[in-house]
Amino acid sequence: MRTYSDLFAVREFRNLFVANCAGLAAHTTSALALGSLTYAATDSALLTALSVFGAPLAGVLGSLTLLSAADSLPPRRALTLAALIATAGAAFQAVPTLPLWARFAIIFGTAYAGSITGGARWAMISDMLPPGAYVLGRSTMNTSVGVMQIAGFGAGGVLLVWLSPYQVFLIAAALRAVATALGWFGLAERPARASERASTARTLRINRELWADPRRRSLYLNLWVPNGLVVGCEALFIPYAGERAGFLFAAGALGMLAGDVVVGRFLTPAQRDWAVRPLRLLLALPYLAFVLHPALPLAMLVALVASAGFAASLPLQERLIAHSPEQMRGQVLGLHQNGMLAGQAVFAALAGVIADRLPAAWAVAAMAGLSLVATVALTRGLRQTEAASGAEPEAAPPRTPATDGR
Repeated sequence: MRTYSDLFAVREFRNLFVANCAGLAAHTTSALALGSLTYAATDSALLTALSVFGAPLAGVLGSLTLLSAADSLPPRRALTLAALIATAGAAFQAVPTLPLWARFAIIFGTAYAGSITGGARWAMISDMLPPGAYVLGRSTMNTSVGVMQIAGFGAGGVLLVWLSPYQVFLIAAALRAVATALGWFGLAERPARASERASTARTLRINRELWADPRRRSLYLNLWVPNGLVVGCEALFIPYAGERAGFLFAAGALGMLAGDVVVGRFLTPAQRDWAVRPLRLLLALPYLAFVLHPALPLAMLVALVASAGFAASLPLQERLIAHSPEQMRGQVLGLHQNGMLAGQAVFAALAGVIADRLPAAWAVAAMAGLSLVATVALTRGLRQTEAASGAEPEAAPPRTPATDGR
């Protein structure tokens, strides 16, 4: 499977793609609305960054408690449950009198539900597509992220001119409801990957197994840290550009979209491996130009070019799957997703702390510099993962009785 026509001929993938688009559009529009409310109420770059990017910190809790649900629950049921919670959360955000602390509690609760089931979505891609098609499928899903961020932040910026943030939240709730329906009616139910029930003990045991392998550990760190620091740059778009920040978000999303299309659709496995190093450097290097406080058009160009570097995550995920047993795949990909999003939230908060003390432009450049340092420091560990790229995934170990004391 090498073309988009082949990919979208798979009915389940079409439904998963559209549901993901609807959920992402809801997330981006509501995040921009909440960020605007927070900045207007507090005038704090830190709290604004947390309102837009901080919810995935709940993924840390999810990764330490019930992340094994990604393999222990039937995937359609798991994804539908998380979608229903997200729909209710968006509806509650539309209440004008809701205090700010309650809004933060809602986004963290919604993010927690998504963090313990999100790995099932990515594992389903490998189930519904033929062998070797995961990178094309995942890159296409990443493309939906880029498209919906462009549309969501762009539309969110326009909507906030004409509507109140509370009305924007109602639109987000409707989009969440569409995603819920598509997931339930458009996906086939599959059995759980693992025979053990989801539990904290099982989650922690598998996390230890995953982290103990130096190859997986290196891949996780390379997927989490440099990318997260660059998201810290993006977290300062609102303090940097004010009400025009949506244009910067849209430019970054367009760059990410372009990178995912090129790497996922047009590069061979060998070319993807070669592209990892330059793409990892490209991710942060352009943002150093912010030290010159560029005008909005140039800042948009910087964000567009740099964001193409996010495509390095595709071949790194390919290596992660090749080094991981199939029976754990939901938790493997869930841990990647949660760690990535939690890292983004932590570094967004760090960026906000820096921007509360320095001009936003200098803070963006500082975060980019930290990302470059992390990229160079973590490069050595990637060498031992290169041989597995494009290889078959590790065989699943025999299933054993539960050992979590239940």
